[in-house]
Amino acid sequence: MDNSEIRLNKYIAMCGVCSRRDADKYIEKGLVKVNGKVALQGTKVKNGDKVEVDGKKINMITEKKVYAYYKPVGVACTKRDPHAQKTVATEVKTKVPVTYAGRLDVASEGLLILTNDGDLINAMMKSSNEHEKEYVVKVDKDINGSFLNIISHGVYLEDLGITTKACKVTKTGKNQFRIILTQGLNRQIRRMCKSQGYNVVSLKRTRVVNIKLGDMKKGQVREITGSELYKLYNLCGLKY
Repeated sequence: MDNSEIRLNKYIAMCGVCSRRDADKYIEKGLVKVNGKVALQGTKVKNGDKVEVDGKKINMITEKKVYAYYKPVGVACTKRDPHAQKTVATEVKTKVPVTYAGRLDVASEGLLILTNDGDLINAMMKSSNEHEKEYVVKVDKDINGSFLNIISHGVYLEDLGITTKACKVTKTGKNQFRIILTQGLNRQIRRMCKSQGYNVVSLKRTRVVNIKLGDMKKGQVREITGSELYKLYNLCGLKY
């Protein structure tokens, strides 16, 4: 970072702490200090400023790191869940501090992208970028053509007051389907199924943008490197 000022939420993201959206939440809760003073929304920082998040001093990252993690059922993404016995923070050990780009709920499993690059997190989570996320879903009763048609064209979620975007849905078994979303609403697939009278039995995320779960084992972490990494950055409109 040079001597020019940047917004605090962007700086926190550039330090790999979390996304800009989550950085705003930290600021709103009074958990961020700049040079010893509690920061406000819109605060700007410059080179040499001391920034602390939740009592810990943060620094700009010197090397971008990206990992794929097979999150098992029962592991919570957020460390702020008071009921979680296991979290990504306790289960995953990497060379540098990382956070996730797009969470999975505790009852779901599959691919999580972990990184210390806040710009990558921001690009991947920005809904207008419409990056694909692919899932395999099993429900509690047989699937019919009407269900697939309705889900693929988008459904109104009354509790959120939102109609989901059109998506790709393919039946892969009598009560199982594959779905590709370009949207990331909270518990979206579970809510979509529930709206049509189905309950999700199991849900696994198998792909995020170009990164695939492949033959990874539950709990496994692998660093994303080489052409796979460069393609991810390119598809997200970023330079590595």
